[in-house]
Amino acid sequence: MKREDFGNVSKLGKPTIYEFEYNPQLLERFPNKFPDRVYWVSFNCPEFTTLCPITGQPDFATIYIQYIPDKWLVESKSLKLYLFSFRNARGFHEDTVNKIADDLFELLEPYYIEVYGEFNPRGGISIDPYVQKFKDVDWVKEIAKERFKLHRITPPEIRRNRG
Repeated sequence: MKREDFGNVSKLGKPTIYEFEYNPQLLERFPNKFPDRVYWVSFNCPEFTTLCPITGQPDFATIYIQYIPDKWLVESKSLKLYLFSFRNARGFHEDTVNKIADDLFELLEPYYIEVYGEFNPRGGISIDPYVQKFKDVDWVKEIAKERFKLHRITPPEIRRNRG
């Protein structure tokens, strides 16, 4: 395989340069070699941090990203750097999770994507936003409907990041 087989991937295999402000331009994609298959791609980021927009206090979360690719896949190092760029960004949990879903949907144009933020409690309450975006295709809309119905059925005793 040649480097050009991976499209415009520039970060992989090079020294890591971290950015500390939100930057969606860090995201990179490469061609899906199996566009005729339906399959899931999943990412978990258990060390996600961002800041409360009002107090500036840090918010810690696990971010779960799952998508059904069409023509593009996200390059994982660029995703890591992108998620890290939220470190000093200020935003409510719901805004942050929607922004991640929007940025990835715009970049990848997948059939379906879901982003779930499982934020650690602060002030005695946790906020766990879940968002879906998908193409207007019948079979995809059915998947989205079923996934939404089943969201958060995990019993509390096995949820992570809880006291």
